[in-house]
Order: sequence, then structure tokens, then C-alpha cells
Amino acid sequence: MNLSQMSKAELEAFKNEAQAKLDEYKAMGLSLNMARGKPSAEQLDLTQGLLTTVVSSKDCIADDGTDCRNYGGVDGLAQAKDLFAPMLNVERDQLILGGSSSLNMMYDTIAKFMLFGVSKDSTPWKDQGRLKWLCPCPGYDRHFLVTETFGFEMINIPMKNDGPDMDMIEKLVSEDESIKGVWCVPMYGNPTGITFSDQVVKRFAAMKTKADDFRIFWDNAYCIHHLSDTPDKLLDLLEECKKAGNPNRAIEFASTSKVTFAGAGVAMMASSKENAEYIRSHMTVQTIGPDKINQLRHVKFFGSFEGIKEHMKKHQAMLAPKFAAVLGGLEKEIAPLGIGSWTKPNGGYFISFDSLDGCAKRIVELCKQTGVVLTGAGATFPYKKDPRDRNIRIAPSYPPVEELKLAVEVFTTAVKLASAEKLLNNI
Repeated sequence: MNLSQMSKAELEAFKNEAQAKLDEYKAMGLSLNMARGKPSAEQLDLTQGLLTTVVSSKDCIADDGTDCRNYGGVDGLAQAKDLFAPMLNVERDQLILGGSSSLNMMYDTIAKFMLFGVSKDSTPWKDQGRLKWLCPCPGYDRHFLVTETFGFEMINIPMKNDGPDMDMIEKLVSEDESIKGVWCVPMYGNPTGITFSDQVVKRFAAMKTKADDFRIFWDNAYCIHHLSDTPDKLLDLLEECKKAGNPNRAIEFASTSKVTFAGAGVAMMASSKENAEYIRSHMTVQTIGPDKINQLRHVKFFGSFEGIKEHMKKHQAMLAPKFAAVLGGLEKEIAPLGIGSWTKPNGGYFISFDSLDGCAKRIVELCKQTGVVLTGAGATFPYKKDPRDRNIRIAPSYPPVEELKLAVEVFTTAVKLASAEKLLNNI
């Protein structure tokens, strides 16, 4: 029965039953974690061969004769660019390869624009007064922390089934010159799992902005992280921006952090040739080059982009059952009660759960009391303030399937208890 249709007596009995079940879980002394989208040890083992691709001095020489042990190649190894360019559908001179963290490249790019502007002829952002940033939400907490740290006023943009509310975005950017950018995770988004529709991508590319230096930070982190054999398709924003006469508007980011080793992958960014050249000009001051040996490892391990795609099928085989376990538990325990809704992603690393309004913090706390750790309620919104206190990000990737099933049992029981408490308080 839908909980909202229960009488007070029925709700009291339901609440007491959920509380008793949760007390049983507490007594088990659990220690389960669904807080962050970390690859499991088994996923990391898939790439163990990466460590033995470069074992001698001869292995350190790239095809063009570059000795990867030495200085140089400020924006990455050419051979590695050829490997990753198809991943973002760009040419070699549009691509910049860095260390292991794409988030670091995003932070660094904003810092450059703050200090020097988005081009050699533009005014640095720091000299333009109070600045604002658009934040589709629920979204990625670390994105929001970056713009909060730089002092941007962050504006919530609601997410729809095909991407962010473009009517709202188009109106805001056309009227307000202080809005300098927008965060986007356009494919299998964090945490919603949504892939932006073609129409949303085209509108981003063509929209009129009052600020000439407005930039789209297009974090395409999950572009090859599919969970089925019928993956979503994402329109190429860089190409659409070029068609729309705004070639410098977007900067795309990705990495192999969840493809190879999370702590030792290859991060990348791509944009127009003009943007890439401008960013390179600043990189020559701050670095003499990235870890080219690690980039060469990736080249030798995968061989080609086709090799990367084959490798990702192994990840899919490990992750799909975990997502199925979570979704199956939610469907069985929560759907008949009408006390929550959730996304059913076709890729990526997360499931976005919406409880009844005002319940998310209570659910997370109840889970914590039983030893199940979730991402903090509110984390998927700027300033960690979910206006409806309902969104919870679930990360199924790290625990083994059997532990995950138990964690979902705890979670659904916590949802039941928090929902019954909420409804009783409203009577």
C-alpha cells in the first residue's frame, strides 16, 4: 500500500516494524560504503598489466623517438594524443594531456581565466567584480566546491529528463554579464545518469550570452562508461559550437581515472585550436611536461581506441550486476510504497534517489547509525543545500555484490522509517 494512504495506526505499525528491522542491522556491526564512485579492487586489477608495459629503457622511447624519461612535451605525448583523440572526437592539436586528475585541469583552467582571462585580449575574471556560475543540480559536489572556492555566486539550475533547464539558462546568460560559466556532466551525469539530448547540446552551442567570455565546462567523464550494449549517444558539443559560430565557448574534460588506475590515469582536455593554443602558452610557464612514461604505458597497454572500448566491456560486466542489485532492491521495496523515485542510468557510476521532501538527511543519518556510509545529504547541490532535502547519491561500484545487496536492504529500511516519521509528523 502507498504510505500516504495509510491511517495513523497503520503508519505507526509500519514505522515500528522498520525501526525494529533497522535495530537488527545495527546489531550486525556493518561497515559498508556507497559514498563515492570508486572503482572496486577487481576493476583496478583489470589494468594490472599497465605496470609491466614499460620495464626497460628501450620501452621508454615513443614511436616518434621521444625519450619519455626526459623533459618536454608540455601538453602530452603525441602518441598518447592519437590514442585518446577519438575518445573526445577531436584532432591532436585540440587535445591537451595532463596528469591523473581532470578535476585538477578544471581547477587550473578556472585559475588561468581568473588571473589572465579566457584569451590574450580578454579581461581577467578577477577584475570584473562579483561573478556568478550556473550549476545544474543535482550535480557533482567537487565541481561546486571549485567554483565556491574561487568566490563565484552559484545559481541552481534544475535538471530535467534530457538535461538542465535550458529555458532558464538561456534567459540568465542573455541578461547577466557576470555569469561566466556552467558546469555540465553531459553523459551519464553525476549523479542523475542523464545524457543530454541533441536539442539541449544544440541550445548550449547556439545560445546568446551577454558575456563574451562565458565558458561551458563540459566534464565528459563517463563518455565510455556504458552499462549496456545499447549505449546512450551524445552530440559533439565542440562541433556544434563551431557550427553555431561560437568555436571557443566550450572546454571538454575527461580522464582514464575509472578506466585504468584511479590514482594514476591520464587526464585530458579539449577545445578549439585557438583555446588549446592559449592554454598551452600558459602551461609553458608552469610545467616542463607531464608524466610521459605513464602516458606511454597507456598507449602500450591499449594499443588503440578500439582496445580501450574492449577494455570497457570488462568494466561493464562487473558494474552492471551491481547497478541491477540496487535498482532491483529499490523497485521491490520502495516502488510499491510511493515514497521515492530514482534514475535508471544506462552508464556512469551513480544512481540518483529522491525521497519524500525533508527526508534525505534523516535517511543518511539512519544508514550511518547502522554502518552504511552514503554521500552526505545536500552534497549534490551548491553550498551543500538541497532546498527540498530529498536527493541522495548512491554509488554502487565499490562494494562486492553481496555486500551491496545488504547495503540496499539497510537503505530501503531507512527510507521506510524516515518516510513514516515524516508522514506521521504531518498528520
